[in-house]
Amino acid sequence: MIQKGLKGIVAAETLISHIDGEKGELIYRGYEIGRLTQNYSFEEVAHLLWHGYLPDDAQLRALKNELKSNRELPENIKKLIDLLPFDMDLMSVMRTAISAEAGNSEYGWKPTVSQAIRITALAPTIIAYRKRQLEGKEFVPPLNELDHVANYLYMLNGSIPLEAHVEVLETYMILTLEHGMNASTFSARVTASTESDLVSAVSSAIGTMKGPLHGGAPSGVIELLDEIAAAGDAEKVMRDKLSKGERLMGFGHRVYKTHDPRAIALKAKLQELVGQDTWLDLAMEAEKTAVRVLEEIKPGRSLYTNVEFYAAAIMKAINMEADLFTPTFTASRIVGWTAHVLEQAENNTIYRPQSKYIGTLK
Repeated sequence: MIQKGLKGIVAAETLISHIDGEKGELIYRGYEIGRLTQNYSFEEVAHLLWHGYLPDDAQLRALKNELKSNRELPENIKKLIDLLPFDMDLMSVMRTAISAEAGNSEYGWKPTVSQAIRITALAPTIIAYRKRQLEGKEFVPPLNELDHVANYLYMLNGSIPLEAHVEVLETYMILTLEHGMNASTFSARVTASTESDLVSAVSSAIGTMKGPLHGGAPSGVIELLDEIAAAGDAEKVMRDKLSKGERLMGFGHRVYKTHDPRAIALKAKLQELVGQDTWLDLAMEAEKTAVRVLEEIKPGRSLYTNVEFYAAAIMKAINMEADLFTPTFTASRIVGWTAHVLEQAENNTIYRPQSKYIGTLK
């Protein structure tokens, strides 16, 4: 039997995460995602994915220190980025810059958590270095007083970020650390299964994430929020779109047939911050209106808010342009990719599926 795209085919056993689209569940290492976003930091959840357990205070300090010590871009990577054409997209820049890490003799075929930490630490700096360069601004070096997510915003903007903005971005980045055997994770595991190095596996995954069917920015949601902000009437905008047969972007998901647990977790964080940012407040009101209108016009369709809806609101709130969305997604997903590569190496079998020849004999 042929299953195009391998949809529904189980290719590996994993302890890393579990997704139940029918129940609307996303679980990391036995922990429901909402529990993690409400109670733990980016670093703590990254530790959970890499090691299989949450860190104690000493382990958390050690991880934060190791991330901080690996933030600085090596001179060879800076020079490489400087040589790349200015019209080269940011995902291609990330893929090229991270692949240059393979020159570091530390990367043998056997992956380690320390290697995963280094690549995770470098990714935000690569993004910020290139972004500032394209804007004609001086690069802002990492600030060791700040943790991973806050430092990323600091390097992008050159100023200490608002705590509300750090909180919502950290929540989003925790939610995007891992999501099962998606296309990019599969790419990473296939590359690792050949006993290639971790840098090559991550580079493969970035190349896969770059495709618009996987890691594309939620431009449709951003446009919707812009329209609502300009019109000042969410219900009118939404009814007009639906009457023309248009979709409301940010509602419904190909995996989750009920509430997207990532959207629920983001909404819970946004509810804590009501009144602290106008874009976040707008998103909350727009979501209420959309759910009510969709229930009226499309009864029984269960079109709930997905993670992209709130992600778009967060990006607007922190002044993150659309071209930074997928790179930011990638900077967090590196943790999940590397966790899968580490797991693959523990009990490796090379991936070698078959194809069916449908041509003719000449």
